[in-house]
Amino acid sequence: MALWLSPHFSMEELTATQQQNLDNTPSSEIGAVLRRTAERMEDVRRLLGDRVITVSSGYRSEAVNRAVGGSRTSDHRTGYAVDFTCHRYGDPKRICAALARSELVFDQLIEEGRWAHLSFSPRARRQILTKAGRGYLEGLR
Repeated sequence: MALWLSPHFSMEELTATQQQNLDNTPSSEIGAVLRRTAERMEDVRRLLGDRVITVSSGYRSEAVNRAVGGSRTSDHRTGYAVDFTCHRYGDPKRICAALARSELVFDQLIEEGRWAHLSFSPRARRQILTKAGRGYLEGLR
C-alpha cells in the first residue's frame, strides 16, 4: 500500500530508483523533508493546470546518487529535489518557462533537456539554469 505524502505524490514515487541493488530508504528526517517537497510539488501541479506530473528522480541515498553520477552536493540527497516531466503541459523547456514566470519559491530550476529539475532547498535562491553539454548556463535558453 502506498504511503501518500500529499494528494498526488507518494513516498514510493519520490524514492523510486532503477538502482535495485542499492538501499534508497530515507531517514525519518528526510521523510519529513519529502513530505514538504511533495506539498510543494502540489503547487507545481496546480501551476501546470492540474496535469499529471511524472517523477523520474526524487530522493537519492548517497549510494544511489553516486551510482547515477549525481553531484556530491545534490539536493536529491536531502530530499529537496525532484526531476520530472508533465507531458500534457509540454516539454521541459515550456514547463521551466512557466515555473520561472510564476511566484513559486524554489532554490533551483534547471531545464535538463528531457526533464525539469526543481529544488526546494531552504536557500530559495530562485536560480534558473539550462543544461548545456556537461555544464549549465544561467537562465533559460
